[in-house]
Formats: sequence, C-alpha cells, structure tokens
Amino acid sequence: MKNKKKITINDLINKIKEYNNNENDIKLIEKAYWFAYKKHLNQKRITGDDYIEHPLEVAYILTDINADATCLAAALLHDTIEDSDGTYEELKENFNVDIAKLVLGITQINKLHFHSDSEQAATYQRKILVGLSEDVRVLIIKLADRLHNMRTLYVLSDEKQKAKAKETLEILTPVAHRLGINKIKSELEDLSLRYLKPDVYNDIAEKLNNMKKEKDDNVGSMLVEVSNLLNKHHIKHEIKGRTKSVYSIYNKLNKGKKWSQIYDIFALRVLVNTEEECYQVLGLIHSKYKPVPGRFKDYIAMPKTNMYQSLHTTVIGSNGELFEIQIRTYDMNKIAEYGIASHWSYKEHSDGSKAIKDNMEKKLSIFRSIIELNEESTSSEEFISSIKKDVLPEDSIFVYTPKGDVIELPKGATPVDFAYKVHSEVGNKTIGAIVNDIIVPLDYKLMTGDVIKINTNKSSKGPNLDWLNFVATATAKNHIKAYYNRTSKDENITKGIEIFEKELRKNNLAINEVTASKELENIMENHKYNNIDELYIAIGSGKISPQTIIRELTKPENNEKPLLKLQPHIDKNNYKNDILVEGLEDIKVNISNCCNPIPEDKIIGYVTKGKGITIHRSNCHNIINTNQRLINVKWSPNPTKKYKTKLIIYATNDNNLVDIVTISASNNIIIEALNTINKNSYKAYNITILVNNLEQLNKYIVSLENLPTITKVERRIN
Repeated sequence: MKNKKKITINDLINKIKEYNNNENDIKLIEKAYWFAYKKHLNQKRITGDDYIEHPLEVAYILTDINADATCLAAALLHDTIEDSDGTYEELKENFNVDIAKLVLGITQINKLHFHSDSEQAATYQRKILVGLSEDVRVLIIKLADRLHNMRTLYVLSDEKQKAKAKETLEILTPVAHRLGINKIKSELEDLSLRYLKPDVYNDIAEKLNNMKKEKDDNVGSMLVEVSNLLNKHHIKHEIKGRTKSVYSIYNKLNKGKKWSQIYDIFALRVLVNTEEECYQVLGLIHSKYKPVPGRFKDYIAMPKTNMYQSLHTTVIGSNGELFEIQIRTYDMNKIAEYGIASHWSYKEHSDGSKAIKDNMEKKLSIFRSIIELNEESTSSEEFISSIKKDVLPEDSIFVYTPKGDVIELPKGATPVDFAYKVHSEVGNKTIGAIVNDIIVPLDYKLMTGDVIKINTNKSSKGPNLDWLNFVATATAKNHIKAYYNRTSKDENITKGIEIFEKELRKNNLAINEVTASKELENIMENHKYNNIDELYIAIGSGKISPQTIIRELTKPENNEKPLLKLQPHIDKNNYKNDILVEGLEDIKVNISNCCNPIPEDKIIGYVTKGKGITIHRSNCHNIINTNQRLINVKWSPNPTKKYKTKLIIYATNDNNLVDIVTISASNNIIIEALNTINKNSYKAYNITILVNNLEQLNKYIVSLENLPTITKVERRIN
C-alpha cells in the first residue's frame, strides 16, 4: 500500500511546469515549500515519514487537476497553523491574504468533529463543510488532504480505518462529486470501500481483472473500428478505453443489478473538438452499430448538476458484445475529470496572480450554494430550484463551541441565539458571553469562525424579555416567549387557587367537595374551560371573578343536592388554655383558618361578634391593615394541643410521597390532608399537617428540603 517513490519538491515543480511555466508562480510555490519545511522540521507522521512529505503529496495530487499557484502554495502550507507554530499573520506577511485565508479555512474545517450516524447527520455536516469554505479551493485542498491520508490509512487500527473510511464515503466523496472532481472522487470511493468491506472490494477487483484480460482484445478491436470510421469521415479525434471503478460496480450490484446487466464496465471514450462533432460521431456510430434501446443519454443538452456533459450510448459490436461509448469534447472531458477545477487556466494570463477566470468566479458563487448532495434524488430542475431557495453563504454563518463543534446560525445572530441553539436551558440561564476570548454584549453580531463561550447561572430568573428585540432566530424567540408564557401560566394558576379557595372558605364551602363536584364541571364547560387549571388561570389573571363561579355553584337549579357547608370551627375544649388573652379570662378563643397560627408564631387577637376572639398571625393579610377590634394575645408557655398549618412542597417529580410520609412520621407530624399539583414545569403538593410548635415545623421543613427531589418548601398563608 505504500508509495514506492517519495515525492520531492523537484518532482512537484516538474509536474507543475507541464501546465504552468510562469516564473513568479514557481518561485511562490518553492517559497511555500521551504517555509513549510522549516515549520515541520523534525516532525514525523504516524507512518514514520517526515511530516513535510504529507503537504508535498497533497500539492502533487492537486497538480493532477491543474491547480493554480495560490492553491498549491496553500496546500504546502495547509498544516502550518494547526500543526506548527505558524500563524495567520505570519502567512499574510510572508505570502498574501489569499494564501493565508486558504490555510486558515483548512485549519477551521479540520477542527470539525464529523460523525455520520445517519444520512440526515451526514447531509447537515456536508452543509457545514461547504458553508465554512468561503473559497472553493479550501474544499479542494481538503479533498486532496483526505486522499493522501486514505492512501496511508493502513497505519491506523481497524476500528479507526473503518470510521475514517465511513466519514470519507458519506461526507467528503459527495462533496467531490458535486464539485465534479471525478479523479479524486473515484479514488476516495475505492479506498473507502477497501477498508469498509475488504472482502467485497477484493472480490470485485479480482473479477474485474479477470474480465479485463478476456475483454482486452475485443475492446482493442472495437477501438480500432470506431477510430477508422471517424478517420474515414475526416473527424479529428482521440479515443481511449475506460474501466469502471470498483466502487461504481459495487454500487450497481448493491442496487440489485447482476454482473451481466452492467454494460459499461468497459467503455470507449471518444474526444472531439466541438459539440457539433459529438452529435456527428453519435450518428456515424449508430449507422454502423445497432444501439441498445433505452441506453442513450444526452448529458450535453441536459448536463448533470455537477456540470458533467457527454453523450452516452450502448451499441452491439461486430462480435455481438455490448459496448458503452461516451462522446464528448476535450473541454467537456476536463470538466468530467476535474469539475470546477477545470476552470483554472494559465493560457490567457501572463500574470499568475490572475490564474482564475471570471467564468470560474461565476461557478464558485453557484457552488457555494450546493448543499443538497444526493444526485439520485435531485433532477437538474430541482437542483436549480433548491439553489434559489437555500443560498447558504448569503444567509448563514458558522461558529464554534469551545470544544470545536460547529453551530449554523443566520447572519445577524447573537450569543443568545447561539445559546438557545445549544440547548433551551443554556439560553434560559444565560448571563453573559465571551467571543474569541473577549467579553461581548449579548446583542453582539456573530461572524463565521467565532468561538463562543456562554456564561450561565443556575440561579438566573430566566431570559430577559428585552432579548426579543435583538435575537435573530425563531428558536430563541419561541423559547423566550414560551418561558414567559409558562411562568405567567404557573403564577396565575397558583394565584387562582389561592383566590378561589379563600372565597370558598368565606362562603363556608368545602373546597374538596366543590372542586370534585359535577356542578363545577358543568360551569367550566359553560365558560369553555377544558380543565380546572384553565379556570384557575382565568381567576388568577382576573378574567373571571371567584364570586361569579360561587354564585353559579349555589344556584338551586344548578345543584342536584346542596353543596356541603362548613360549620364554624369551634373546638370543644376551646384554645383558652394554650392562648392567653390580655386582661380577660374564660373567653372563647378560635384559631384563624386563613393563616393557621401555631405555637411560637407571633399572634394577635381579633374580636368577633358573638364568636369570641379569633387568633391570627401578626402578619396575616386579613388583619394587617386594621387597628380596630385588635387585642393583645400570647401563647401559653406550655401549649397542650397540635395545631394545623399548610405547606406547599415543590418537587422535580411525583415519586416523593413515600419519603414525605416517612419524614412526617419520624418528626411526629400528623398529615391531615395532601393534594398533588401537576404543572408543566414542576410537581407540587398541598399538604395540611398538625404540629406542636414552630420549632418542630422548621425542623420538618429542613428535613424535606434535604431530599434530592424536593426543590422548595413554603408555608402557605391563605
């Protein structure tokens, strides 16, 4: 598998001179070689070869497609930034901006972590690869770089060989195909198949060699016959035999064809000067040899999407064998072999710095838009349409995560867009951004090649609504809006529950009975509320008053049976032994249901008409704004009863009930009632408990909050 002969700089220069003798170009390439030689001095590849041999081989591969001097210089320098101490500024200073940009482009795409777990993933990564390459020559150098690496793939482990071959076949060869560089594409495909399916590759190669020995005479005879026919009609031409690649044969066999059904394993290729002569040659061949129906294709009138043009026909030869004949001009043949690279030209430019024709520049702008890389499913018409719809370079940028992963964003995108592209929670918790090691504002406009680090804070209250004024992606906008819609919804549900339950208590209605009643279901249906949460949202947001619902609930015609009325809570033993009233003895004392005070809470008494004194917590919202009828009270030093209080327990999931019950029992807490609240963003429990005092309650709350699935515990005041 190893190359028998190592390429030298002299070999490279001699090969270049076959198509470019420009003195300045040769000097530029030599200068690039010696610069790279010094940068890679004493470096070795895994093969054990001097590192400089790799860029030399890459440049040599590119001479097969007549690459221009700038591209060849960049090929020699392509690893100097990534694998030596070379810098972009250094390259710009020693050479020029174009070469420096090409090397930087190669360095950037070499950072990509390719993986092709699915066709969708492969397509997306081909899109990124093309998108990051501002100059198509970056892609061409990358393909040559991969080709040399594939030629030396034998040094890697079997696992790495297969991974690299799969990546090459699914991500890079389609790019070579779209660029039309058949010379590189075919070798990449064959090498990939050799490592992915060695048995299949060797079987096809062996059969191909055996067939070639059998067919050589027949192909030679047919070649002479066709050549004599064209000479007879004074058509200048060149004719040669062509053998189908191993991978192309594998592809056809894999699609269900048999060997006997592959007619173009061996073909003749006829090259002429003009398009008119192509059709003339076709007519002469059809007049002498019978064409096979359905086997004629006119790719001149209808070129392939990668600019390939040729006439294909299959005819029955003099000996009865089938032969495919391809007819094209010399220019068409260049495009077939080199694709877009065929537009490098040195004949019309004495100055090597203008090596690329205007025609190529036009082609580049088209190829920058080539993202859909599946020829089989894309006709010429669909291809042109897709270019118009998805012009990538004008609309997209490609930026890096600190780990080297690439994120595609629209132009005008900001660090906030980037954060939401990574993950919705990263976006929601974003507090700052660092771009290329510099702190930037969150509305900073990102550019291709930027490396972005997002600073987050778990305690962040969420995204800022002002972000909607500058984010560019629908993803970011939707997540920000969804966050606030969700937050507003949850807040309104909680608020609605509190308001509704408070109003029910005022009307002495049993909460559990009301919320489970058929009457409430009918009322919600009449108001077009699909569930009780929607009712709570409406109450919490003020769209409907709780009094309206209660009036409808208590209408006689709406009730098959009267709703249960709560009797005023009067303890038989009263609470006067646990609560001391200033200056009074033997007076009826009740505990308020709105704030549920417990021993050690700061309390105040409220004198009610005919019901004695109701005890409230000092900060209860029902008495905090009044000075009338208030009386000083305090807890007895030794309260004798357990007292009711209410908590809301917030949790990450609903698998906490056993833990809550266990902790309650271990803390001598009695659970009187427990209801589960299921929300989109959290789980919660409304729990009513009986406790001895505040100290016991606080200890219980701490025990609950120590559970890993409990996020917060709040004491409720209704």
